Amino acid sequence: MVTVDKAVVARLTTPEGHFEVLVDCEKALQFKAGKTVSMGDLLAVDEVFKDASKGMKASETALTKVFGTTDTDEVAKQIIKKGEVQLTAEHRKNELDLKRRRIIETIHRNCVDPRTHLPHPLTRLENAFVEGKIRIDEIQPVERQVQEIIKKLQPILPMRFETHEISIKMAPQHAAKCHQPLRQYGKVLQEEWDNAGNLLVVVEIPAGLQQELIDKLNALTKGDIDLKVLNTK
Repeated sequence: MVTVDKAVVARLTTPEGHFEVLVDCEKALQFKAGKTVSMGDLLAVDEVFKDASKGMKASETALTKVFGTTDTDEVAKQIIKKGEVQLTAEHRKNELDLKRRRIIETIHRNCVDPRTHLPHPLTRLENAFVEGKIRIDEIQPVERQVQEIIKKLQPILPMRFETHEISIKMAPQHAAKCHQPLRQYGKVLQEEWDNAGNLLVVVEIPAGLQQELIDKLNALTKGDIDLKVLNTK
């Protein structure tokens, strides 16, 4: 059970009143996301408040009218599911760090150095983020931030989005196990069988994923595969 001094407020406002419970932030967010969590571990105190900061408890009449019960666990579940969970500073920092990592990995996977046509190493990108004083928006989705961040990084690291079309030829015994990676890494543009029974595939992938895909296919086929870069966009 989380202690009161470390608990945060989960709140729900309805036309009939305002209701709050004191909860463990991480466990409440897990429960809100659909995971199974013990209410004994989640709740700091076995009470429902109309103002937790003032210690003002919600009346049983109000609880019954709004939630159909006075059972604290059941009421807390509804408040967490339908309402808002206050976030701790630590949770916000962890989420921001995670989003930063996802943005860096997205750039690494989709952009290349135009001089070498190879992706910048992750460490180099991380250093450029520090040098460029890149700030991550905790609200905006990753996809919406990437383009603007790339513009800010380009004076520090030359980069551009680049895709490659790769022709792949493999024996029929390898087709089933290579099917998922081909679609996971890129977009299949062409797929057909030749007269010898080999599978011929043309796939378009972000340039930063080219070597990763090649390594994956070589591992799955033990090198029994032919690959050729057709063009770059």
